[in-house]
Amino acid sequence: MIGHQLARYQGVIQGLTRIVVGVLFFSHGAQKLFGWFGADGTVDLFSRFGIAGVLEVAGGLMLTIGLFTRSVAFILSGQMAVAYFWVHAPNGIWPWANRGELAAIYAWVFLLFATAGSGSFALDSVLPNKKDG
Repeated sequence: MIGHQLARYQGVIQGLTRIVVGVLFFSHGAQKLFGWFGADGTVDLFSRFGIAGVLEVAGGLMLTIGLFTRSVAFILSGQMAVAYFWVHAPNGIWPWANRGELAAIYAWVFLLFATAGSGSFALDSVLPNKKDG
């Protein structure tokens, strides 16, 4: 019963979730690239962490504003899957043991946005070709 009542808010909740996740993801890249948000320093731009930072900053911003959401989310889902297996899985397969919970959650949330779209409050909805939202 409650699910049916809440279903009318799906687009709004989806859009707000996209914005929050986009800002949080951006902050991870900003830590890597700019040393912001309590980072101890920056990474080399041409290292795998630098490339990840570029994807996190650009992808986080694009998700936050809802621009090309499905495509960006698909790419970022792949990035987080790679991060999980390159960085975390060598320390054990289980996320709670290898500290990879965040990478795993991001991978799945981004995959959800890649399939479900941007929700409300997205630039995708005002583009002439609305296939990405």
